[in-house]
Amino acid sequence: MMIMAAAASNESPNKSTEDKTSARRQNEVNKKLKYISLAILVIQNASLILSIRYVRTLPGDHFYTTSAVVMAEVLKVLTCVVIILIEKRGNVKSFVSLLYDSLVVQYLDTLKLAVPSLIYTLQNNLQYVAISNLPAATFQVTYQLKILTTALFSVLMLRKSLSKIQWISLVLLFAGVAIVQVEQEGGKQKEAVTSANQNYFKGLVSVIISCLSSGFAGVYFEKILKGSSASVWIRNIQLGIFGTLLGLLGMLWNDGAAIAEKGFLFGYTPMVWGVIFNQAFGGLLVAVVVKYADNILKGFATSFSIIVSTITSVYLFGFHVDLIFTLGAGLVIGAVYMYSLPKPSTSTSSTSTSSSSHSIGGDSKLDAFLPNPKAPGKKKGI
Repeated sequence: MMIMAAAASNESPNKSTEDKTSARRQNEVNKKLKYISLAILVIQNASLILSIRYVRTLPGDHFYTTSAVVMAEVLKVLTCVVIILIEKRGNVKSFVSLLYDSLVVQYLDTLKLAVPSLIYTLQNNLQYVAISNLPAATFQVTYQLKILTTALFSVLMLRKSLSKIQWISLVLLFAGVAIVQVEQEGGKQKEAVTSANQNYFKGLVSVIISCLSSGFAGVYFEKILKGSSASVWIRNIQLGIFGTLLGLLGMLWNDGAAIAEKGFLFGYTPMVWGVIFNQAFGGLLVAVVVKYADNILKGFATSFSIIVSTITSVYLFGFHVDLIFTLGAGLVIGAVYMYSLPKPSTSTSSTSTSSSSHSIGGDSKLDAFLPNPKAPGKKKGI
C-alpha cells in the first residue's frame, strides 16, 4: 500500500507539470492564431476596397459591376458546395440528402433568408458604386457608420443595451465621419476636375444607404435565425442562391441591353477576377478565422485597415491627407476600438452578442453567419 501511495504521489506532480506544459503550448498556439487572424482581417478589409477602387479608376473599358456581384455569389455557392462535399468525405448520397433537407424540406427556413439576401445584393452593388466615386480612404472611414446603424437597429429591434462607453464611441464615430465629409466637401471641386467620371455625392449617398442596409440586414438576420443550427456553409448556400437570382434580376434591369451586346464577361481582366475572388472567398476566409479573434482584435483590425487604406491611397491614387482628415479618421479609429471593448457590467452578454453578430472588423453579413454559442441548439464554431 505504501509503495502504491508513493507511486501515486510521484504521478501527481508529473501530471500537473504535463498539464501546465500543455496549457502553455495551447496558449502559444492561440496567440499565434490571433496574430494570423489579425493579419487576414486587415488584409481582406483593406485589399478589397483598394482593389475595387483601382480597377474602377483604370482607363479603358470597365466591367459591369452587376455581373461581378452575380459572379461572386456563384463562386461562393460553388465553394461552399465543395467544402460540404469534402466534409462528407465525398459521400454524394449523404451530401445530396443534407442539401435536400436543408434547402427543400426546411424550405421555410430557407425562405427566411430571401429578405437579407435582397438587402445584401443591394449592398454589394452599392459598394461598387460608392468605391467607384469616393477615394478609398474616404469610403473606408465613412463605411464605419455601419457600426452606428447596427447598434441602433440592435437597440430598436432586439432591445439590446449599450454601455456608456459604446454610446460615447458612437457619438465620436459620427463626429469623425462628419469631419471627414466636411474636409472632402472642401476639396471636392478640385477632385471633380481631375475625375470627370466620378460623382462624389452619388458615392456618398451609396455608402450611407449601404451602411443602413448593412445594419438592418445584420440585425434582421440575427432575429429570424435565433436558435437555428445550420452550418456557416449551408447559410452561405441559401444566401448565395437568392443572391444569384436577385443579382441576375438587377443585372438584367440595369445593364441587360449592354451585357446582351458585349457579353457577361466584358471588361474582365486578371485584376477584375482578383477583385471577384477576393469578394467571394475573402468573406468565407474571414468567417473561418474570426473565431480566433475576439471583439477587441476585430476592432483593432478595422482601425489598422483604415490606416493601411489611407497610406496606400496616398501612393497609389495620389490621395491628399491633411490635418482635418487625420483628425476625423483618428476619431473614427478610436471610436471603433472603444466600441469593441467589452462592457464592464454584468450585462456584457447582450452587447457582446450584438458586436459578435455584427461585424466590427468586417461585413455584418459575414459575422451574422457565426453561430451564437448562447442560442439553444447551437455549437460554438465558425
